[in-house]
Amino acid sequence: MTEVVVEGTGETVGEAKWAALRELERRHPGIDRNAVRFEVVSEGERGLLGVGYTPARVVAATEAVEAAVLSADDEESADEATRLRLFLERAAIAMGAACTVAVEETDEALVATLGGNDLGLLIGRHGQTIDALQYLANAIAHRRGGERRIVVDAAGYRSRRESALRAIAHRSAEQAVGTRRRVELEPMTAVERKVVHEYLKDDPEVETASEGSEPNRFVVIVPRL
Repeated sequence: MTEVVVEGTGETVGEAKWAALRELERRHPGIDRNAVRFEVVSEGERGLLGVGYTPARVVAATEAVEAAVLSADDEESADEATRLRLFLERAAIAMGAACTVAVEETDEALVATLGGNDLGLLIGRHGQTIDALQYLANAIAHRRGGERRIVVDAAGYRSRRESALRAIAHRSAEQAVGTRRRVELEPMTAVERKVVHEYLKDDPEVETASEGSEPNRFVVIVPRL
């Protein structure tokens, strides 16, 4: 963590704070706005009859998260959990997002949970960004010889989204059976499509398939004859 201090000016204290905040974000994308501390140096002063003014001046300070740095040898010898945490921290910083990364280990998997104020950016539309991070993390780990599955989550997003997908799959299967017509779901990531396929695989009344091309590939639910 490195303290960053900038000065902002404006016609009012509010404008000066906003200018300082923009400068902080320009220098260090992904800073936590809620952690910025402001000190008013001068509240400014309007000139006589509104002509001219002395600008308000504000100093803003915060702790900026820098990308974790290890030497190539140190990183090569680091354990899987450390390498996963470093990868996700660097990826978040590259996207301009501030986040924390906590990694839990089991015999079968590494589960990385992201926290912070920029989770919407890290999750992305329909989970596309967090799924891409998970895919890359798994690809990198397997290339290094890792055998455990890697899951990247953000404040319980995975469980909430999985519950929502199962509900969609259930309703859509009922619709397909009731109308005797195929039902096409909205485009989903490969991870989400797998949830739907798994949920309905033992349903004797419907079968599922994926159609279309990425990134618009979708699940089709078809009633059995």
